[in-house]
Amino acid sequence: MDENSYRVYGYRWVVLLVFALLNGVIQLNWITFAPITVDCIVLYETSAFWIVMLSMSFMLVYIIVSVPASFIIDRYGIRIGVGIGAVLVSVFGYLRGAYAHDFTIVMVSQIFLAVAQPFIMNSITKVGAEWFPLNERATVAGIVALSQFVGIILAMALTKPLAQSFMSEGSTGPLDIAAVSGMLYIYGYISIAAGVLFILFARDCPPTPPSSAEDAERFSVKKGFSHLFAQPDMIRLLFLFFIGLGMFNAISTFIDIILASKGFVAGGNEAGNVGAIMMVAGVLGAIIIPTISDRIMKRKIFLVLCMTGMLPGLAGLTFFSGYVPLLVSSGIFGFFFMAAYPIGFQYAAEVSHPAPESTSQGLIVLSGQVSGAIFITVMALLGNISVEILADARKAADSITMTPFMAGFVALAVVNIVISLFMKESSLVTDKRDG
Repeated sequence: MDENSYRVYGYRWVVLLVFALLNGVIQLNWITFAPITVDCIVLYETSAFWIVMLSMSFMLVYIIVSVPASFIIDRYGIRIGVGIGAVLVSVFGYLRGAYAHDFTIVMVSQIFLAVAQPFIMNSITKVGAEWFPLNERATVAGIVALSQFVGIILAMALTKPLAQSFMSEGSTGPLDIAAVSGMLYIYGYISIAAGVLFILFARDCPPTPPSSAEDAERFSVKKGFSHLFAQPDMIRLLFLFFIGLGMFNAISTFIDIILASKGFVAGGNEAGNVGAIMMVAGVLGAIIIPTISDRIMKRKIFLVLCMTGMLPGLAGLTFFSGYVPLLVSSGIFGFFFMAAYPIGFQYAAEVSHPAPESTSQGLIVLSGQVSGAIFITVMALLGNISVEILADARKAADSITMTPFMAGFVALAVVNIVISLFMKESSLVTDKRDG
């Protein structure tokens, strides 16, 4: 294709905005119950496993729906593919609040929200490839990752205070059903707004492509899978995210229990604050590092940097018990891990080119969902968690066994550093930079 036949359009930022908003909202819905796990165990009179399952359902469902979602996105485009997710988010985000008193309906709604997730998340690099030139795509992935982190930040920092605002004046006990219902209604209205805005303003692609025909060429999904698994660096990246994203999913889901194991169960919102600091730092990382990566057109060095940088933060979350050291450690871990998230997506799209972006990205997230489900299940079943233990801060600190799991994550983080060192630079960016 002649250079004059492709160009970029200002409307790409509108598409990115509504897409990023929907990504943030699906993450808010995913992690809603993590900072109020203890309250929900008491409120719904069920085990920690079933409350944790509200978050873990996103990982289990992703394993089943990811490949079909990627196929639909590749075959029918962004508007239909992501539009399916937008409709599910709107409907079941609202129903979750309307029937908050019924745990079964809450769980079913959460499962359908989980079905929406791969239709949204597997489209990140697809949106970048359809609307943005190569030298903006890691930045695009960073912006979308930023929106996801903002959704998680809001859930971590605001869920409990927002629910408490619906409680009777002077009430200091665990959250009641009116409090949880009020909070979920607010999140439901936000979900409807995000879904409607996407449907109204999203477009599949611009009139002419943003890059050369060579950059735009894509395999079919089936051929893309075969090509993708023939790339050694893609296999290494899958292992990298199997460990890293699995750890992140487990820590995010268990943040309330991890803090309880350190004695923080009475009163405040320490778990939400630690989780929120992780995400705020992650936003900074997702802005700063992918932007630099795009500017100098290198990927590997930043993946190595991120894998190395998150290790001390993870170690601090494992072995520190003081509130301030936990906040600092959480920030370090969040900054470096979440900076690696968009760079990893874009690196995958480049090293597996011309496989469809939705396929490479879907497999990355799938690997983290599988490991996250494994990690969370083991932690829920073997962590010695019960209502009786959670009711007593001293007993929780002495009895809940989260430290061995976290120490295992530290060891796996070292493995990730080694894996990243064996990865090669993306030839696509090397050719672009040298050319």
